[in-house]
Amino acid sequence: MTFSDISTILYDAVAYIAVGFIIFFVGKLVYQLVNRDFNIKEELVEKDNLAFSFAHVGYFIGLLLAVGSAIVGPTQGLVNDIIDIAIYGGLGIILLNLSIWLNDKIILRKFSVKKEIIEDRNAGTGVIEGAISIASGLIIFGAVTGESGNLTQGISSAVVFWLAGQVALFITAAAYQLITPYDVHEHIEKDNVAVGVGFAGALIAIANLIRHAITGDFEGWGLTFGEAGFELVLGIILLPVMRFLTDKILLPGQRLTDEIINQEHPNIGASIIEAFAYIGGSIMITWCL
Repeated sequence: MTFSDISTILYDAVAYIAVGFIIFFVGKLVYQLVNRDFNIKEELVEKDNLAFSFAHVGYFIGLLLAVGSAIVGPTQGLVNDIIDIAIYGGLGIILLNLSIWLNDKIILRKFSVKKEIIEDRNAGTGVIEGAISIASGLIIFGAVTGESGNLTQGISSAVVFWLAGQVALFITAAAYQLITPYDVHEHIEKDNVAVGVGFAGALIAIANLIRHAITGDFEGWGLTFGEAGFELVLGIILLPVMRFLTDKILLPGQRLTDEIINQEHPNIGASIIEAFAYIGGSIMITWCL
C-alpha cells in the first residue's frame, strides 16, 4: 500500500466520521425538539435524574446504531457515500424517534412513561425506555444495512423491515408477560428496577435476532421475512428456556421470581443475570445460524 493510498483512506475516514458526528448531533437536536416539555440539562445535571439518564443514554446508543447503519457497507465513492449517509442517517433518526413514541403507546401503554421518568424518577421505566431505543437501533441497523437496488427501494425496504421489527418487539413484550408469574407493568410502576432490567434484556435479545435476520443485501421479501420469522420464534422459545436456566444454573438455590419481587428490596443483581441470559442466548443463536 502506497503513501497515496493511505492518505486517501485517512481522508475518506475523516470525512465519514465528520458526517457521522453531524448526523448524531442532528439526532440529539431532534430528541430535544420532540421532548420540549422538559429540560434535558436540568434532568441530567441539576436533578440527577437516574431514570432519565438510563433513557437518554439508551437513546444515544440507539442513535449510534442508526447512524452506523448508514456508514457501514461497501463504498460507492466518497461523494455518493456521504449522500447515502445523510439520507439513511436522517431516516434512522426519524425511525428511532417513531420507535420510542410507538413503544410508549403499546409496550408501556398502562402508564405515562414521561410521568414515570420525569416526575417520579422511576429508574425501572428509564431502563426499559433506554432498552427500547437500543432494540430499535439494532432493528434499524439491520433494516438499513445492505444493498437493495436504487434509493427508493432501499428506503422502502428499510421502513418495512423497521415496522416488522416493531411488531416483533410487541410480540416479545406479550410473550415476556406470559412467562413471568407477575404483572410486569404493575411492578414497573411500583418502581421495581429489577423487573425493568429483566424486561429490558428480553427486548434487546429479540431485537438482536431480528437485526441478524434482516442484515445484508435485500434478496426478496419472502426470504427475508421467512428468516426473520424463524429467528423470532427461536427468540420467543429462548425466553422461557433462559429464564429456567437462570433459576437452575446461574442462580443455584434461589428462585428468580423471589429475588425480583418477593422481598423488600428487589435484587437488581439477579435481574442483571436474567437480562444477560437473554442477550447472551440471542448472541449464541446468531453465531450458530
